[in-house]
Amino acid sequence: MLMKNKKVLKRWYIIALLCLIPQLTFAQNIQVRGSITDETGETMIGVSVLVKGTANGAITDLDGNFTLSVPANSTLVISYVGYKTQEVKVGNKDFLKISMEPDSQTLEEVVVVAYGQQKKVTVTGSVSNVNSQELLKSPSASLGNAISGKLPGLSTVQYSGLPGADDPTIFVRGQASLNGSNPLILVDGVERSFTQIDPNEVADITVLKDASATAVYGVRGANGVILVTTKRGESGKTRISASTSWGVQTVTKFLDFADSYTYATTFNNARLSDGNKPRFSDEVVQHFKSHDQPLLYPDVDWIDYIMKDAALQSQHNVSVTGGNQVARYFVSLGMLDQDGMFKTFGDDPNTNFSYRRYNYRANLDLSLGKIHELSINLGGRLENKRSIGNNGGEGEEYIFRYLMDAQPFSGAGIVDGKWIKTNPALIDPTNSENVVGSRDGLDTFYGQGYKTTATNVLNMDLIYKLKLDFLTQGLDFRVKGSYNSTYNHVKDRSSGMPAQFMPYLNDNGDIVFQRRGDYWNLGYDESSWSNRDWYAEASFNYSRRFGDHNVGALLLYNQSKSYYPWDSQSSTYISIPKGYVGLVGRVTYDYKHRYMIDANMGYNGSENFAKGNRYGFFPSVSIGWTASEEAFWTPVKSVISYLKLRASVGTVGNDNCQGYRFLYLPAAWQITNGYWKNVGDFAGYNFGTTNTTFLNVAREYSSASPDVTWETAVKYNFGFDAKVWQDKVSVNFDYFKEDRKNILINNANMIQAPTALRPSYINYGRVKNHGYEITLSYSDRIGKDLSFTISPSVSYAKNKIVEQAEIAKPNKLVKADSYMGKKLGLKEDTEVSPDWTYATGNSIGARRGYLFFEFYEQGKTEERYKAAYGQDMPSQLVAGLMNGDAVYVDLDGDGIITEEYDQMYMGTTDNPQYTFSLNFSLQYKNFDFSMLWAGATKVSRALDGVYRQPFGQQYNSSLLQWVVDNAWTPETALSAKLPRITFANEKQNQANSNVWYYDSKYLRLKNLEIGYNIKDVSWLPKSANLRIYLNGTNLLTFTPLDANDPENTGGGYGSFIKYPLMRVFNLGVKVNF
Repeated sequence: MLMKNKKVLKRWYIIALLCLIPQLTFAQNIQVRGSITDETGETMIGVSVLVKGTANGAITDLDGNFTLSVPANSTLVISYVGYKTQEVKVGNKDFLKISMEPDSQTLEEVVVVAYGQQKKVTVTGSVSNVNSQELLKSPSASLGNAISGKLPGLSTVQYSGLPGADDPTIFVRGQASLNGSNPLILVDGVERSFTQIDPNEVADITVLKDASATAVYGVRGANGVILVTTKRGESGKTRISASTSWGVQTVTKFLDFADSYTYATTFNNARLSDGNKPRFSDEVVQHFKSHDQPLLYPDVDWIDYIMKDAALQSQHNVSVTGGNQVARYFVSLGMLDQDGMFKTFGDDPNTNFSYRRYNYRANLDLSLGKIHELSINLGGRLENKRSIGNNGGEGEEYIFRYLMDAQPFSGAGIVDGKWIKTNPALIDPTNSENVVGSRDGLDTFYGQGYKTTATNVLNMDLIYKLKLDFLTQGLDFRVKGSYNSTYNHVKDRSSGMPAQFMPYLNDNGDIVFQRRGDYWNLGYDESSWSNRDWYAEASFNYSRRFGDHNVGALLLYNQSKSYYPWDSQSSTYISIPKGYVGLVGRVTYDYKHRYMIDANMGYNGSENFAKGNRYGFFPSVSIGWTASEEAFWTPVKSVISYLKLRASVGTVGNDNCQGYRFLYLPAAWQITNGYWKNVGDFAGYNFGTTNTTFLNVAREYSSASPDVTWETAVKYNFGFDAKVWQDKVSVNFDYFKEDRKNILINNANMIQAPTALRPSYINYGRVKNHGYEITLSYSDRIGKDLSFTISPSVSYAKNKIVEQAEIAKPNKLVKADSYMGKKLGLKEDTEVSPDWTYATGNSIGARRGYLFFEFYEQGKTEERYKAAYGQDMPSQLVAGLMNGDAVYVDLDGDGIITEEYDQMYMGTTDNPQYTFSLNFSLQYKNFDFSMLWAGATKVSRALDGVYRQPFGQQYNSSLLQWVVDNAWTPETALSAKLPRITFANEKQNQANSNVWYYDSKYLRLKNLEIGYNIKDVSWLPKSANLRIYLNGTNLLTFTPLDANDPENTGGGYGSFIKYPLMRVFNLGVKVNF
């Protein structure tokens, strides 16, 4: 009984306890009311009030008040866009009066946009920017290379590392035009080159990517815009900054030539595999192997022989900034000295590539009373560039193109001051073949002189601002005038040629030399030319706040003119200045930084079009919504504290037509003196079958296109910006789409032959482009002294040619079981349009070639081919395939490999579809560390020249070790990447195919820097700060293309091997006081 009563009492106890829990909970919560005001005392609407660590919250009403039930002793998190987040402890208070403090860093943080600046929180377009501090982490000589990997949506391809000529090719969101896709580059609002500006002068580089950001540039904004803003003075104490750094340049990766023994044995093996006799005798091969007579049977790696292991580079800068309320100034002087990698062999030390640059800048801002402001910018540089090769000409291409002809045994180099060239009779005693080529590795530059080019660049801006607040608050009027000039002076010390010596064995077995030629002294010649242009604009600017409403407007007229412009028509119009005129309008509005709208327009005129088509109108609109400031966002604000959605659409234009001008004018004619110009191109006429005299004629150099007009692009952009995890993580995403229409293309394909008509340009091309950009950033602090940021980024851009006036081919019968039949999903043999043979439908620059099946293995390849395509292996380009030869796929299944129907567009191009980067920075007390990894994928190089033609076209050129290592042999049949080396079947193995379209994706440690700041020490002035740093660029590279640097060229015609890319190790010191 007692046990039963205890159970009953226990049940009632539990019930009573459950009934008390809500009362206990209610007793722990308190009702808190509050009022929130801004810094002026005005009440604030829509401020977020959250209980820390929970989703419980509220937002302020129209009167700035809130009411919230919270646990006692809890903490409230108060946040609002543009104001510092506060944490307020409730304690035992039931009413809180909270004053918000503006977050000047967030609220006033601005980004440079077209013709002005805009608060970052109100930007609705797609914009990326990088500041000076990030740029200085790279010791690259070219500012164009310093921005690589730092700006999402911007990609660079650096083909060359030549001092003073290592600028990369730059794309914004890939390629979208058949007429080139170079972005518009503006320095302080004026079209200028930026790559050779001293990075110490730069405050910010901004990339405008979508139509809302670029439409105001109309004619010039279709390919994106890069805005470079130089530093300006600020009121305050004068500050002096001085920096110096010294670096060592080395080659990242370059070609490796095979030695003489490998060359001879590989050549002989190729001959033997073709069923022919070897070229090099056993005696010669043994001499090459043993190196017993290096003067008679040389073995020289010419790349190593003519190039140094390292070269010096130094950069120095001094800048002064300061001012007061009346005058503010920034002055900078800088110098870059970059040595070349070539050896001089005791010759004139000038016979090397080199580049020296002196930069100067002075920016002055004057406040002339309450309503007048005047700004003066003066900047420029002096350059001294020295080049060798091609008798002192611009010799980079000449040197490296013909260096590929140098056999390792073509000469012994410089011995005891003598230039030793090989005696061909020793290598080929029978003189039955031209075994030894005429060029060795010194042939293109040794003793031949040099050329120095002195360049003086001057840029000047004058900007006047008149505040018109007496008319209406927030209105001002501005006038800007700019002048740019470039003067080039060339001193040509060329036409030299040293004597050459050829070794012989005399009757006593001693080596004697026969002198060939004489020493030619260097010549002397001078030339000079100049370029100049000016730019002017006048604008009304309006910016005003009405309570929670912010309104801005811009109306601007601009005009520019450049003199002595280059054109593609043999400078036919060089005496006629080139100019642009334009009208720009913009209206911006935002409500409490929550709802935003921007409307822009550009109205531009171009000289290339006739009166009725001369002017183009380019509008755009963008909207933004900060969703995280809405009341419904409160429950998730503790997780996603900030979210802004953006969208834009607009039209931009382009009138660039590969350097052609005045496209609408009637045909241009020139009187020629009657001469043979090129193969199949005679600048004159002759009559008769044996007459070689050409008569003077008037020749048509262009034809009229009176109806041509603007190339236009409609661009769409959708994106968002978000912050999560207490603002430690930020996410930026953009998706873009572009439709480029009326692209100006040559109509040569449309003119029926034979005809005397010259082709003209018409609006016919069309390209579509799309992609996305994602940037993440995570910043945090560990303890008091350690903070870090890690920021990965991925960009993707893919274009597709929709139309480019290709000649249509008749339908082709395609077998159902063929490669193309399967790809098209054919159920039976069908005649179809041979779309695979057209560039249309593929990316700009896509490559056409045969589809590789496998390396031939007699008897086995036939079986594998039939298993794959249900038919016999087709007849290839040559009749007698040998093991190791490339086998190609019969695309249409007709049983024969033909160029017309069995080549398809495939693969990727020189320009990557994907670019990505990883930025990491860390600060611990006085130490700082940063590194940037950059990479690209979906990118390739079309390997040709020295890669594809071992021994060259005449069989007496160089051989790459990479080709030897990767070519098919019976021993490497399973791992080979290239066909066997052959002379009999080179038509088969060297044909355009995806064997030679080589994947050149890469991952590169682009920049790394370690620094230490020294301050508050007895031997430094109290206000001084000394920083010592070690940095580098291109330090590590990972790529499947291990023959050369993955960004260097593919080596074919028009894409010749260039100067190797540089790796730089740099030590620097910077002091501020």
